[in-house]
Amino acid sequence: MIRVLLVDDQALMRRGLRKLLEIEDGIEVAGEAADGWEALAAVPRCAPDVVLVDARMPRMDGVELTARLAAEHPRVAALVLSTFEEDAYIFGALRAGARGYLLKDCSPEELIDGIRKAYEGETVLDGPVAARLVAELRGWPRGPVSSFRGQELLSSRELEVAGMIAVGATNREIAARLFITEGTVKNHVSSMLRKLGLRDRTQLALHLSGS
Repeated sequence: MIRVLLVDDQALMRRGLRKLLEIEDGIEVAGEAADGWEALAAVPRCAPDVVLVDARMPRMDGVELTARLAAEHPRVAALVLSTFEEDAYIFGALRAGARGYLLKDCSPEELIDGIRKAYEGETVLDGPVAARLVAELRGWPRGPVSSFRGQELLSSRELEVAGMIAVGATNREIAARLFITEGTVKNHVSSMLRKLGLRDRTQLALHLSGS
């Protein structure tokens, strides 16, 4: 019997998932939680084999919950079930230790199969998610930039951001691939402008290219 803990901040979603899973042979709903904190508290009590995790939740989101589960309950498989196809969630969850990532518009059969595969230790990826992963593995340019004046003033993270600016990445793309928020990217850009004595992002891009 595969014991599943449902973690989603929407009660209606949890109720629907419960009804779907309860009629399935070999799967038992061990409990429910509305966010990551509740899930961590429930794991010792419910002893789940698989935790079905929503990506975006209040207090503690699915990526952080997945990382905590991997560190504190390594035998429990985290399977993300989300509406969001954003790279920050997909790659963040997989890097944190998620067994897989499914979208909420998947079929009931795909979800059941995903739970069984996660329980068996297999990796589970929705079609669009797999496509994102393949695109990432093909290699987004994110290497260090050539030497430029003032390089020694920047932190390692700022140099990483600079490398992506130099190849034309937007703040959103940088945020997704570095698993940080767009606001954090903007803060890094502002810091680099201040340290290098530049006026705006255009000047920064030119400075990084040596123009």
